[in-house]
Amino acid sequence: MKQSRDGIWSDRNSKSSSVASVPLILDIDDFKGDFSFDALFGNLVNDLLPSFQDEEADSAEGNIGGSDMLANGDVRAPSDAAKLAQGLSSPLFPEVDSLLSLFRDSCTELIDLRKQIDGRLYNLKKEVSVQDSKHRKTLAELEQGVDGLFDSFARLDSRISSVGQTAAKIGDHLQSADAQRETASQTIELIKYLMEFNGSPGDLMELSPLFSDDSRVAEAASIAQKLRSFAEEDLGRQGLSVPSVMGNATASRGLEVAVANLQDYCNELENRLLARFDAASQKRELSTMAECAKILSQFNRGTSAMQHYVATRPMFIDVEVMNADTRLVLGDQGSHASPSNVARGLSSLFKEITDTVRKEAATIMAVFPSPNDVMSILVQRVLEQRVTALLDKLLVKPSLVNLPPMEEGGLLFYLRMLAVAYEKTQELARDLRAMGCGDLDVEGLTESLFSSHKDDYPEHEQASLRQLYQAKMEELRAESQHLSESTGTIGRSKGASVASSHQQISVTVVTEFVRWNEEAISRCALFSSLPATLAANVKAVFTCLLDQVGQYITEGLERARDGLTEAAALRERFVLGTSVSRRVAAAAASAAEAAAAAGESSFRSFMVAVQRCGSSVAIVQQYFANSISRLLLPVDGAHAASCEEMATAMSSAEAAAYKGLQQCIETVMAEVERLLSAEQKATDYRSPDDGMAPDHRPTNACTRVVAYLSRVLEAAFTALEGLNKQAFLTELGIRLHKGLLNHWQKFTFNPSGGLRLKRDITEYGEFVRSFNAPSVDEKFELLGIMANVFIVAPESLSTLFEGTPSIRKDAQRFIQLREDYKSAKLASRLSSLWTSSS
Repeated sequence: MKQSRDGIWSDRNSKSSSVASVPLILDIDDFKGDFSFDALFGNLVNDLLPSFQDEEADSAEGNIGGSDMLANGDVRAPSDAAKLAQGLSSPLFPEVDSLLSLFRDSCTELIDLRKQIDGRLYNLKKEVSVQDSKHRKTLAELEQGVDGLFDSFARLDSRISSVGQTAAKIGDHLQSADAQRETASQTIELIKYLMEFNGSPGDLMELSPLFSDDSRVAEAASIAQKLRSFAEEDLGRQGLSVPSVMGNATASRGLEVAVANLQDYCNELENRLLARFDAASQKRELSTMAECAKILSQFNRGTSAMQHYVATRPMFIDVEVMNADTRLVLGDQGSHASPSNVARGLSSLFKEITDTVRKEAATIMAVFPSPNDVMSILVQRVLEQRVTALLDKLLVKPSLVNLPPMEEGGLLFYLRMLAVAYEKTQELARDLRAMGCGDLDVEGLTESLFSSHKDDYPEHEQASLRQLYQAKMEELRAESQHLSESTGTIGRSKGASVASSHQQISVTVVTEFVRWNEEAISRCALFSSLPATLAANVKAVFTCLLDQVGQYITEGLERARDGLTEAAALRERFVLGTSVSRRVAAAAASAAEAAAAAGESSFRSFMVAVQRCGSSVAIVQQYFANSISRLLLPVDGAHAASCEEMATAMSSAEAAAYKGLQQCIETVMAEVERLLSAEQKATDYRSPDDGMAPDHRPTNACTRVVAYLSRVLEAAFTALEGLNKQAFLTELGIRLHKGLLNHWQKFTFNPSGGLRLKRDITEYGEFVRSFNAPSVDEKFELLGIMANVFIVAPESLSTLFEGTPSIRKDAQRFIQLREDYKSAKLASRLSSLWTSSS
């Protein structure tokens, strides 16, 4: 609100009635910009409220000054009586009437202002509507103009395109016309040259200077090839139409003359260029060689030049180069050179060939327009001539009917040489391929060099393994015979065991078999590119190993069994009757001890053979798992078939081992029976009742038997393992139990003898406990129970077997061995007992 308008409030101390009579004047501008209602309100009432505010301030100061202060600092308010007295003296808000009048006037003016604003807004809306209509009309006119402009541009673009196409067609026609003119000009010139060649046959003297100018040889060659092509093509057409058009005979004869003259000229020109090429080659003038090669490429695509260049290389025409190759590879030993020396020689030779070809490749790249074609011819010539000539001298395919002797290396020497040559030639092929050979199949060409050798390779590999095996067996037999002869004359009983030990199974020999097979498998992998072919060859080679190992260990076990058989024959030879002289008995006993020693030696030898047999089989199985199985997987069923063959091959060895282990048990039990017969005394179990304390030690026979078993079975514990060991010891324990039962049936027992027997049974039981055979332990525990029949009183026998009725039958036989069996009438007493209990 303006100050001039605020002047109506001149008398600040006057009452509101005088002020309210003056009308308010509010302006629209007061509400523009940063409008604040608080500021508007303040401008309206500030002229009336200051006096009231001053009075309030004064009264507040008076109250504060006249009030009593309390002890806590608060101001005590005036009493209600004082307030009432003050209200009666003056009104509380004297300006209220003035303010009400002011607010009424303000509302009136505000309503007027709102009406003015509404009028202005209405006018503005009408004006905006008019302007909007004009704007829309203008936009519509502009859109119509733009559409027309676009149509004009489209017609212009179409016109420009049409003009451009017309210009392009005109250009094509002009270009075609120029090409036709140029072709016609060349054709006229070619016809002129053709007429020159169509003269007399063999007459090349009347040709244009072009065909004799050495500086224009390239142009002459190009024209001659064109004329020759045209003439030969025309002859072909005329020849086809001769039967129907007889008038063309003259033309055909004329073109034949031209063709013949052109052929002679081309041959003469080609020979001249080749001579120039050779002269430049001798001088290493690469630019001249390149020029000649480029011109010669027009004659049969340059094949004659390429072949001529390759054929004139020194390594193909110098005989001394071929001889040097042979000397470098085979050395002074000729065909008896070792594979390692041949490998080194081939590496050196092929490196030399690679370097030579690399140098030639540099020249070829600089000279020939088609270097890959030249390199293809060069590499093919290297492999087919130089490498093949060397391989023919290096690899002489042996016959499978008459094998080469082992003194000369046998088939293995040929196979090793073949592997070395193949591997090194493959390396050479890869090196040559890396230098670029065009479309030449270097790998296929290399394979063809060895095709005759690879066709029969599997048969040669198997024949070689069989030859190696036979040679090894002959070597082992010779060594065994030599060792037997070196020992001198020995007793017949010891001779068998010595000979057997000399031919014992050797894990080293089996390892050598596996090493041969590994080498053969490596060659199979080298020669077999297809997985199916490799699997078939590997299976055949591995089958050879199975046959060799199976035959070797089976024969070794059979030789060890022969020792057991001879020991058994020696035992049978010295079995004597009862009525012999003491001297004969002593000699027989001495011979029996020798036979027992031979049996124990044969037992140990066989256990060693079994142990080595197991080790050999484990080596083969490990070799199969590590090296063979993965090669057989690509072919369905090959792995399972090989596993079955492995089991079949080892079955004969298993059968021989089983028979030999049975013989070992027989040998042990024979010696146990001999010791029991020789050492067991009747008084051992029927000691006299002389009042002396009973002997609680095992009998001498028991001690000797346990000592023998401990000594001889040490080899079995070492050699056998797993289920084989458990089965062998269980069978031996059962046989020992049965043998002891039969042995004790020969004696009579008194109570003290029963205690001695019980001590023997305990000793035997403790020993067989090391067998870890529960069934055997149970049998010896029952033996200990049955031994009580000799210790208890006759009246107690009926209660002895109440808890173990299963041993009643054996117990009856034991009871019959009691010393008092007849005197105590145990037969009748026990018969009624067995009958009632049954």
